[in-house]
Amino acid sequence: MNLAIIQLEVSDVHSRENRFEKVAKIMQQLYDSDSHPDIILLPEIWGSGFFRFQDYAAHSEAAEGETYSFLVPWAEKINCHILGGSIVEREGNHLYNTALFIDPHGKLISKYRKIHLFGYKSEESKLLTRGTTPTVIKTDLGTFGISTCYDLRFPELYRKMADLGAEAFLVTSAWPLARLEHWTLFNRARALENQCYLISCNCSGRIKENPFAGNSMIVDPWGTVLQSAGEEPAILRGSIDIKQVAEIRSTFPAFKDRVF
Repeated sequence: MNLAIIQLEVSDVHSRENRFEKVAKIMQQLYDSDSHPDIILLPEIWGSGFFRFQDYAAHSEAAEGETYSFLVPWAEKINCHILGGSIVEREGNHLYNTALFIDPHGKLISKYRKIHLFGYKSEESKLLTRGTTPTVIKTDLGTFGISTCYDLRFPELYRKMADLGAEAFLVTSAWPLARLEHWTLFNRARALENQCYLISCNCSGRIKENPFAGNSMIVDPWGTVLQSAGEEPAILRGSIDIKQVAEIRSTFPAFKDRVF
C-alpha cells in the first residue's frame, strides 16, 4: 500500500484560498508521479488553520461541502483514498472538528468527529462540540481507525479502535512544536501497544505565536518509525504491508494475554 502524506504549511501569511491552490498543485504532482498513492493524508483544519479560532464559524461547512467537493475529483483522478484532514463541520447549531475519508469513487465513506477537544491555551473546546463515536472503516486496502491530534493522548480510544478491527491508524493533526517529544512518543506508543500501523499527517508552519511540529510519520506495529518528515513542508512518501499486522499479532500474541 503506497502512502502520500502532505505535510502542508499552514500559516498566517497564507489565505484559505492560497492553501487550496497549494494542495491542488501537490495533488497534480502526485497524479503525475510514476507511482500513484493508494492513500493521501492531509493535516487538521488545514483550510482555516487550527489556531485561527476567530475564523471557525465563517469557514464552517457541511461534511460534503467545499473541502469535500474540492477533494473528490482528485480521489477519482488519482484513483486513491483521501483522508482529507479535518474541517470545521457545521450541523444545525453545532460545530465539530470532523475528519473526512473519501474513497476512489469520490464517496464520503466515513467521517470522524474529534472526541477529545483541546482546552490548554486553546478555544477549540469552547467553540466546538465533541464527537462521541470511535470511527473504524473497512476498505479493500485494510481496516482503518481515524483520529485527530489531541486524541493521541488518550490510549483507550486506540485500544477501542483496535478491538473494532483497526489494522492501521490514520491521524490528522495540528500538533505544536512545543510538544514535539510528546508527539513522537505518542505516535510510536499508540502503534506499538495496539500492534497497528500508524500514519500521521501534521501541519508545518506557524499560526500566531504557535509553530507546528511537522514530523509526520509512518510507524510500524513494533513502534518503529519507518519514515518521518522534519519541521518544514514536505510530501512524505512510503509504503506498508497491512498483512504484517496479522502476522505480528500471531507471532507475538499480546492481545491474548490481556487481563480485564
